[in-house]
Amino acid sequence: MAYAAPVGLIITILFVTVGLLLPWIVALSLRLRAMGTDVFVGQMGWRPIIHSTLAFVVAFNLTFFIQELFLVLPKAIVPGLHPTLFHNNHEWVGNAPIAELYQGTGALAILASGLIFAVIAAHRQRPSFFILWMAFNGLFQSLPQFVVGAIVAGNDVGRAYDYLGLGTAGETMAALTALAAMPVAGIWLGRQFLSAAWDQRQLGSYCCRFGFLLRMAGLPTLAALPLIILYRVPREAIEVLAPPVLVPLFGYGWTQIAAFRPGGARARGRHPEAIVPLLVSALILLAFFQLVLRHGISF
Repeated sequence: MAYAAPVGLIITILFVTVGLLLPWIVALSLRLRAMGTDVFVGQMGWRPIIHSTLAFVVAFNLTFFIQELFLVLPKAIVPGLHPTLFHNNHEWVGNAPIAELYQGTGALAILASGLIFAVIAAHRQRPSFFILWMAFNGLFQSLPQFVVGAIVAGNDVGRAYDYLGLGTAGETMAALTALAAMPVAGIWLGRQFLSAAWDQRQLGSYCCRFGFLLRMAGLPTLAALPLIILYRVPREAIEVLAPPVLVPLFGYGWTQIAAFRPGGARARGRHPEAIVPLLVSALILLAFFQLVLRHGISF
């Protein structure tokens, strides 16, 4: 169902505020207040940043693939529906009312993926940037969809809401729950990224932690953008650009705020040197997307 204009407008304002404006305003204001504290950079170099960038590229595209796969698989078991999986989309022929419900299974699948990788990250002795980025992408590729679905009825999750008949109250609760989860997930992930530091001096002050997150989480999401585009073309420009731009915008701001959370973080990571395995994984995934999935796999 489509929201009445005032309710939809309020949810939209909250979405933009909580997802985009508030975390950046808070992060920057806290950074300004912390001016003058010691900043330790040390001998970080570019290899750790490249490592995190490649990990983000692989995690982003794997998560997107999981979403599309689980949009296709439920439809494939419905008599009369014949879905096709592509590298950046899916489609189907045939008609069945339950297909509308199954438009929400992709978001549920990557939400589950994000939670699973978050649990794995929480129990690892040595943090892994790839696992952290899988948790990040699973959560921040899915949570905004539960908000957008309550605003735009034609959205995939919105179609599932309509099939379930949640009504305005149910959709509002789903949207507000997702909105409330975003800062919790982002700040928690920020703490996990800080624990991936390999030198305790990198976490010695608010400014140190801010700089570490900026280099190891913020810069990689920006550097990964042109690489991720290679996996998504050809398609309309908005579909190629919007997900890799919006996912970091909705998640990274809250992640950065973790630098200012009271209580010191403990460096438990190793200096990330392994670039070749991630590069090979990224190239194999790109080849699979463009040489196999681009032509479509019918189910």
